Amino acid sequence: MKCVDLFAGVGGMSLGFENAGCEVVLAVEKFRPIAEGYTANLPHTKMIVAGVEQLNIKETFSSVKAQGVDIVFGGPPCQGFSQKGKRLSISDDRNFLFKYFVDVVSFLRPRFFVIENVPNILTTANSFFYNEIEAAFAKLGYELKAQILNAADYGVPQQRKRAFIVGQLGGNTFEFPMPVKRKVTVSEAISDLPAIASGEGELFYKYPCAARSDYQRKMRKNSNGIVNHQATKHSQIALQRLAMISHNGGGKEHLPEEHLTKSIYSGTWMRLREEGLARTITTRFDTPSSGQFTLPRQDRCLTVREAARLQSFPDRFIFTGTKSNQMLQVGNAVPPLLAQAVATRILKDYTEALEFIESQRAVNSA
Repeated sequence: MKCVDLFAGVGGMSLGFENAGCEVVLAVEKFRPIAEGYTANLPHTKMIVAGVEQLNIKETFSSVKAQGVDIVFGGPPCQGFSQKGKRLSISDDRNFLFKYFVDVVSFLRPRFFVIENVPNILTTANSFFYNEIEAAFAKLGYELKAQILNAADYGVPQQRKRAFIVGQLGGNTFEFPMPVKRKVTVSEAISDLPAIASGEGELFYKYPCAARSDYQRKMRKNSNGIVNHQATKHSQIALQRLAMISHNGGGKEHLPEEHLTKSIYSGTWMRLREEGLARTITTRFDTPSSGQFTLPRQDRCLTVREAARLQSFPDRFIFTGTKSNQMLQVGNAVPPLLAQAVATRILKDYTEALEFIESQRAVNSA
């Protein structure tokens, strides 16, 4: 199935859909440094560096329309729905970028579309925005199904809840994927990566040991080693605080009053648990005061590669540009394994529909 990725980011959704068996023929990403990261890893996909709202839809998408597009997917920017933001709701222009998504779907007429966003998109302003989305697509002949999915339920070692809206032209026979029974832990995700101290790290590492879990074997596939594994250099006061926090899950309760900070983030100054799941990876995962991003037994926060593992990016996926740009790429991405689970269900639905049509033809011709 041929796909178009809008608001593509570094390509988490594209990678997941491709791993499910789809072909992503075109991607659109507004920010050039992030678009360059996408192209470095998915060079076969045509990349357009622009905001979707800036594009002439007919000129931009006519060539792929001629080929036939089966799925349009993407995650319109969601700052206005954020739990941490002011949630300006109806008055926030950023919450209306879905209209451009609708325009592209209207022009391409794919069999399916997928919108990924924060859970609040389904409930903000008494579900005003979801109702708007549903009504807009109903006029085009699409029926919607929506559900909040937790990445941890689909093989990602991270608690990350996101809303998925799947539209299908005509009646919607899509069913969301069933959760897997066994969760992947932090240790199973990153325990094979080299132990380094604050401020340390090389451009490339050979694997220091054999893979210790099925997840690590999956992440290592088609990779010769480890990149993006350089630790941020923490301040002396930060290192003093981290040294006070007990290993494997300890938090700010171990800090004396004079070392407590005013950070409002959940999980601040808290270590990950080896046998547990990571919390949502954000774009500031190298900062102890920004969340539960401190290693279980090392006095430092996650490297880009460790965060990428917790997001389910394989080791062959290389993050480019400055360190801050790499963190944006990782923290804002859709976990590829989560996207793959949704794409696999769409492909199953599509295949079953084709098989039904063929069986009916056979009966009618008999």
